[in-house]
Amino acid sequence: MRSTGYRRTFAALSLCSLALAVSACGSGDDTASGKTRITVNCMPPKSAKVDRQFFEQDIASFEKQHPDIDVVAHDAFPCQDPKTFDAKLAGGQMEDVFYTYFTDARHVVDIHQAADLTPYVKELKSYGTLQQQLRDIYTVDGKIYGIPRTGYSMGLIYNKKLFEKAGLDPEQPPATWEELRADAKKIAALGDGTVGYADYSAQNQGGWHFTAELYSQGGDVVSADGKKATIDTPEGHAVLQNLHDMRWTDDSMGSKQLLVINDVQQMMGSGKLGMYLSAPDNIPILVKEKGGNYKDLALAPMPGGKGTLIGGDGYMVNKKASPDQIRAALQWLDHMFLTPGAGFLGDYARAKKADAPVGLPEPRLFSGAADAKDQQVKKANANVPVENYQAFLDGNQSLRMKIEPPDAQQIYSVLDGAVSAVLTKKDADIDQLLKDASGKIDGILARG
Repeated sequence: MRSTGYRRTFAALSLCSLALAVSACGSGDDTASGKTRITVNCMPPKSAKVDRQFFEQDIASFEKQHPDIDVVAHDAFPCQDPKTFDAKLAGGQMEDVFYTYFTDARHVVDIHQAADLTPYVKELKSYGTLQQQLRDIYTVDGKIYGIPRTGYSMGLIYNKKLFEKAGLDPEQPPATWEELRADAKKIAALGDGTVGYADYSAQNQGGWHFTAELYSQGGDVVSADGKKATIDTPEGHAVLQNLHDMRWTDDSMGSKQLLVINDVQQMMGSGKLGMYLSAPDNIPILVKEKGGNYKDLALAPMPGGKGTLIGGDGYMVNKKASPDQIRAALQWLDHMFLTPGAGFLGDYARAKKADAPVGLPEPRLFSGAADAKDQQVKKANANVPVENYQAFLDGNQSLRMKIEPPDAQQIYSVLDGAVSAVLTKKDADIDQLLKDASGKIDGILARG
């Protein structure tokens, strides 16, 4: 899962409607007036004025540099709707160049809907500069089927002002779950509706966070071969026991449960929440939409010190695309997203001028010299308190980076039940919850 679609503002993503004719999405004919024509998705909607303007500017500059290529962009909300994604693919209605979450890559390849980019990827100038672990996500059986666009990792957002009021050091965020529990209890003791720690437990988001918390404990959701659940373990038990104890023994999570991301963001933005798990892209939402202040919001690495969940997105190319369309797609990706310090996500000077936040610690897409250049340009244009995120950057260096499990959404739905149970039932049987969830996950994996 991903909490937002664009890192600067809010979830402003795109999807070509199933009601459109086939020719409106996949291009069919790859030439238009002698040009190579590609359809692309994930253009911000008109309601996201700044992002929309940037996207259109970048397409215009690309077409000026490549007069032989015609880019037709589609917008809607969201970029990818899990309810219609497979139907679009199967019905031939997918764009030539289409957005995917990391967790989609293998599935799209398995159902034979992605073009093999391996013979062409040498023409993607930036490919060798991208982080290897992100490239690997779109590599299946030695062949390349997609290009990563952004990456994120989970951390702990916390309110420095509440830390100070509770007598805690805001420069020393909790490094373990034991420390987090103790800090949450002190923050909740401030009273007046203040909650020490909040977590999601509905709409598959509870399962998503259970996974992140399990990774932080050193555990896994499924076995290495992807065939069996591995949640009924001491690590899995520790995740649920910790949530249960904070909720019922410490009373540090508040009485309102079955929360989803918007609920928790509202709590943090209003100054009534001490901590919650999130990727860095939540911070501008907390400020721009929920009333928060950049100086009060800091980011720490995942407690536990053993691992963190990573995710992100990228683009794949329709299996029906011609060689010329594939080449045009790769050139477009280079221009739009994959040039350090430039393009839709990397033109930090432009973003700063538009009063969009610059200086958040992610996404870190590049490696080596390309990463150094990207970070240099970002630092030069930073307009947020970057010192508030240094602990996150430093701590991530020693964490194991783990992608979401296969069949993630189905698994998260199962795990939602376990998380919601311990947060709403004081007498919840954790052993039985894990046993039942394991059986259901085994069934999901067997069908997959």
